[in-house]
Amino acid sequence: MNVNEYFDGKVKSIAFQTSTLPATVGVMDIGQYEFSTSKKEVMTVVSGQLNVQLPGGSEFKAFNAGDHFTVAANESFQLKVNVQTAYLCTYE
Repeated sequence: MNVNEYFDGKVKSIAFQTSTLPATVGVMDIGQYEFSTSKKEVMTVVSGQLNVQLPGGSEFKAFNAGDHFTVAANESFQLKVNVQTAYLCTYE
């Protein structure tokens, strides 16, 4: 397992291998973030809420606990986090 920190420690994640895919589980503090993908990512909100502007979109959409969204490889997406939020992300 690898521990990662981004954005001056406001986003922390632990990378691990599921039975089928590599994944990370982590927590995001309140803030605005931009992430870039190198692989297809499926992000599931575990607790809290992520407001996401997907690639090519102009609006932010709220994703709550239990919701997920997909971002293709080699794309960037924006996040607005209004409450500390936990997530699970798998990589394909």
